[in-house]
Amino acid sequence: MLPRNFYKPLAIDAPEPFRELPVRLERMIHFIPPHNEKLRGRAQELVKEVDVLLGNLEDGVPVESKIAARRGFIEMARSVDFDSTGLWVRINALPTPWAFDEIVEIVSEVGEQLDVIMLPKVDGPWDIHYLDRLLAQLEAKLGLTHPILIHCILETAEGVTNVEAIAAASPRLHGMSLGPADLAASRAMKTTRVGGGHPDYRVVADPGEGPRAAFQQDLWHYSLGRMVDACVANGIKPFWGPFGDFADSEGCEAQFRTAFVQGCVGAWSLYPDQIEIAKRVFSPDPAEVAFAKRILAAMPDGSGAVMIDGKMQDDATWRQAKVMVDRARIVAARDPQRAKLYQL
Repeated sequence: MLPRNFYKPLAIDAPEPFRELPVRLERMIHFIPPHNEKLRGRAQELVKEVDVLLGNLEDGVPVESKIAARRGFIEMARSVDFDSTGLWVRINALPTPWAFDEIVEIVSEVGEQLDVIMLPKVDGPWDIHYLDRLLAQLEAKLGLTHPILIHCILETAEGVTNVEAIAAASPRLHGMSLGPADLAASRAMKTTRVGGGHPDYRVVADPGEGPRAAFQQDLWHYSLGRMVDACVANGIKPFWGPFGDFADSEGCEAQFRTAFVQGCVGAWSLYPDQIEIAKRVFSPDPAEVAFAKRILAAMPDGSGAVMIDGKMQDDATWRQAKVMVDRARIVAARDPQRAKLYQL
C-alpha cells in the first residue's frame, strides 16, 4: 500500500480513520460475561469504577451460551449510560463459527456506542486486514460517525513472530494485550498458570560454600518487550492481559507493575479486587509526579542540564518527566482523588 493510502477509508462513505488515537484513560479493561444476567445487571454500577467495560464473548463463555452472550452484550450496550467509560467487546477468534455473526450483529445493533472490538488469537496482519475491511463496509452501510477500533490479543507463537507487521497493519488499531495462557499453550510451555512466574523458571548462583541462591525469572519479559516496542513504534497502546490467580493480590500487583515499568498503559481486570490494583499500579506515583514537575519547571524548554537533589537532569530525563506528568493529567481528569494528590 502507498503511504498516502494508509489513512483512506476502506469502503465508500465509511468514516475517516483516526490519525491519532483518542486520548482515553484505560488503566484497566474490566471483563464481564454478558450471558450472566446477574453480573450484567451490575454494569451501570461498574461504569463508575472502571475505565473500560468489556463484554466477553470468547474464552470462559460455554458454547451453549455464545448467542446469549452476544445478545446480552447488545442489551447492555443499549441500556447502560457509559458516559466517559469505554465500551469494548471481545469476540471469538475469526476461524470460529461465531465471529462473523458477532461482528455483523453487534455493529449493526450498537455500533454507534461501541469503541473497540478486541480480536483474539491474531496470527498476522491478514487477520487485521479482514476485520478492518469488514468494519469499514458495515460503518458505511449503517452510516456510523466514528471508526470502531481493533485491539489485538498477542497469544500465539506465530503472532509474536509477526508482531511488528500486526502493529503496523491498520490505522484502526488501538493496541495489543499479551495473552499469557494461550501463548503458553501455543509454545508448549510447561506451565498452567495465567500470568505470573513459575518456580522452575530460575537461575542459580555459582557453586560455592553453603546453599546456592536461586532467583525466579520473568517468563514473559521477552514477549512483553517485543510487544511494547511494536506498539510504541506504531503509535498504539500496549497492555498486560489477565492474571488468573484471584487470591494472589500481591502476585497480581507485581505482574501489573512489571508491565507498567516496561511501558504498558493498563491491564485486564477479571475480578473486582483487580480494579483497584490496576488503578494503583497504572496511575503514576504522586512522589514521582511531584519530582517530574520539578524537572519540567527547571527546564521549561527541555534543553540544557540542571542538578536537582544531587541528580543530573537533561533532555532525556525531561522527556521522561513529561511522559509522567502528561499521564498524571489524564488520570486527574477522571479521578478527583488522585488529582488532589498530584496537585493538578
